[in-house]
Amino acid sequence: MPSDSYWIDVKHDGLHAYRRIRGRDPYVVKQKADAQVAAWDEKWSKIQQRQLALRSKEEKKEEAARRTQEASESLQNIDNTLTSALSRNAAINWELLKDHSEFPGPKPKLKAKQGYPLEPDALGPRYKATLSIWDRMFSSRRQRKQDAARALFQKDYAAWQEARIRIDKENLDADIQHQKRVSAWESERASFESTQQTKNAAVDAQRAAYMGMAPESIIDYCDQVLSNSEYPDTFPKSWRLDYRSDAKLLLIEYSLPNTDALPRVKEVKYNTSHDEFVEVYLQDSALEKMYDALLYKITFRTIHEVFQADLINAIDFIVFNGWVKAIDKASGQEVNGCILSVQVSKQEFTAINLNQIDPKACFKKLKGVGSSKLAALVPVRPILQLDTQDERFISSHDVFAALDDSVNLAAMDWEEFEQLIREVFEKEFSANGSEVKITRASRDGGVDAVVFDPDPLRGGKIVIQAKRYTNTVGVSAVRDLYGTLMNEGANKGILVTTADYGPDAYEFAKDKPLTLLSGSNLLHLLEKHGHRAKIDLKEAKQILQLPTNRRGE
Repeated sequence: MPSDSYWIDVKHDGLHAYRRIRGRDPYVVKQKADAQVAAWDEKWSKIQQRQLALRSKEEKKEEAARRTQEASESLQNIDNTLTSALSRNAAINWELLKDHSEFPGPKPKLKAKQGYPLEPDALGPRYKATLSIWDRMFSSRRQRKQDAARALFQKDYAAWQEARIRIDKENLDADIQHQKRVSAWESERASFESTQQTKNAAVDAQRAAYMGMAPESIIDYCDQVLSNSEYPDTFPKSWRLDYRSDAKLLLIEYSLPNTDALPRVKEVKYNTSHDEFVEVYLQDSALEKMYDALLYKITFRTIHEVFQADLINAIDFIVFNGWVKAIDKASGQEVNGCILSVQVSKQEFTAINLNQIDPKACFKKLKGVGSSKLAALVPVRPILQLDTQDERFISSHDVFAALDDSVNLAAMDWEEFEQLIREVFEKEFSANGSEVKITRASRDGGVDAVVFDPDPLRGGKIVIQAKRYTNTVGVSAVRDLYGTLMNEGANKGILVTTADYGPDAYEFAKDKPLTLLSGSNLLHLLEKHGHRAKIDLKEAKQILQLPTNRRGE
């Protein structure tokens, strides 16, 4: 999984729903998580409302019919797991990943300024003294009324001036506050647009890296493709990916649902006499049949989506390993096992009409590995297995030179390397009571060790070959091992190398009694028996100073 990925686990107790929301951007992941919770809350609210509305037997009969319809649709959706995805374009639309939204807040508007009250008019009727006949006859009386009128005008005029000063101040304060609001709005908009541009630039950079076929970007892209694939909330939706650029091979370690995640109700009846709902469940045999078909359909759907979304032809082969986490009924402990594994080329897969296939028959035709009844959860050996924990294995295109382990197996002397292989397998098989016969060291491509296992069921003769290679091992070396196995009359052959195997090598070996151990597998085997080392192919090439096509190294 890319180290810069983010996820949020969301659940709803009422609906018993769980989902892991994943993505590269924490803001987008948070938005999706909030949207999922809101959708669940709305669905749960409707369920509660329906329950409160059931006030009569007729309504309850209708409710039983509705729940039966929902159960039928759930079962139909499981049946349509593969075909429902065939009409959808799984390729990532980069523009849809970008944020093109407008800044949500409107620009603050300036409120209308307060106007001045009407200016007092000294000649207006309010300030004109009203004189009676006596006022005209006596000047003192007339003067008092005229003085009172002037005083009233002066008072009103002073109040008008004060109001004008207050209004000027309030209008000025309003202008200042408006400018502050505008400045804050412009700052928020600039921040919004800057964040938006950063996010969109990250999408462009991700797209450019993908178009440039950067291995990590191809993994990120395929991770997004699988994240966009909608499944029921009860399904785990978890996987790990690895991409081998030299072979153009994508390895998918996929968490499949266990039977507890499947719908079991096929009908709901309303018992009027007991005033209760009665659920009718699928029989165990029908459930197991549905479960087996579902796992094959998820396998092909996943492969289809990845191949269809591969717009730059970065993937020629896919290895799909299906893992199921369940409770072991014998021990009561949780176990996680690979129960199916298949490798297929894009050319071979695109020739399949997925609308018309029997998924199980198609899986067998592709020489997939799995038990006859997947519901039994019988573990199988994956065709190719992802190893992300051991960082000591260094490929030629992704080097971490600063490691504590000092011995580079890929640069060892070939005789020392073959001797090391013989010794580690002697420890491995001798512990089980097997007899290990060591052959004389040679470079003739023959047998490096022979194991005689006395077990009556799994035992027999096993031949082992060791290849200290710095390049991908092709199919010719595997054919040689198979020929040696036939000549020796052995039950099984093991080929171990410091490098890795091409898809053609795995394709040749997958239906034969051959085991291919890569450099990563070898490191784990050594560590199991108390030895630590490293494999640095690039360093080995420099030390050996051999052409990449010489002696197969």
